[in-house]
Amino acid sequence: MIRLLNSRSCRAVGTISVMLLMSACGRVSQIGQVPDMTTPETGVEYQAMTSSGYGASELPDRPDSAASLWSTAQNSLVADRRASSRGDILTVVIEINDRAEMQNTSGRTRSASDKVNIPQMAGLPQRINDILPEGASMDDLAEAKGSSTFKGSGNISRRDKVTLRVAATVVERLPNGVLRIEGTQEVRINYEVRVLTVSGFVRPSDIGRRNEIAYDRIAGARISYGGRGQISDVQQPRYGQQVADILLPY
Repeated sequence: MIRLLNSRSCRAVGTISVMLLMSACGRVSQIGQVPDMTTPETGVEYQAMTSSGYGASELPDRPDSAASLWSTAQNSLVADRRASSRGDILTVVIEINDRAEMQNTSGRTRSASDKVNIPQMAGLPQRINDILPEGASMDDLAEAKGSSTFKGSGNISRRDKVTLRVAATVVERLPNGVLRIEGTQEVRINYEVRVLTVSGFVRPSDIGRRNEIAYDRIAGARISYGGRGQISDVQQPRYGQQVADILLPY
């Protein structure tokens, strides 16, 4: 039995060691190297731009527009350059300046008292008192008192301010005319890559004449601003610490 336990313990230790080594190998390979950037050709934006179908700039002119001053071509002064079809590009303006404050205080007090006496009960208390140890009596059978007090307070103060502009691509035009957009922007500074992503659904009528749309007009907006690299790696707690925070009860 001891040999079996030792064998299982060795296997468990070996498995944990292999997992730690595998996670460490990924970190060792990044030493002294700048973080890689993704290739745009692998995203849905590139696929939307290169897919077949007429876009906003690919609609053919009418036969009678050759002799007209009001041409519908993309280089015309009166053409609508706002995104409207799959593969078109528009600018998303993100200006978030939110502030929220909340304060809450709660209190609770409870007290209880119980007392049970049996001075008379068909003469039984008197007979039982004769056989009880000295000082014990059935007259005061039980008495209990309890009280509890709770007080709690909380205060939340949060402020977010983000000002960004990112180009997004129309990846799909829904049957009701709503456009689904996605955009990604990566900026590498020294050994840190900042990644900005935005996605959601917009109405063509909400797109401004400069082919821009505000973030608060995007339904189901998903905006992410993060990064990867040496700074982000230092700000992230180690795997062991994360596991300990989950397992430790206090």
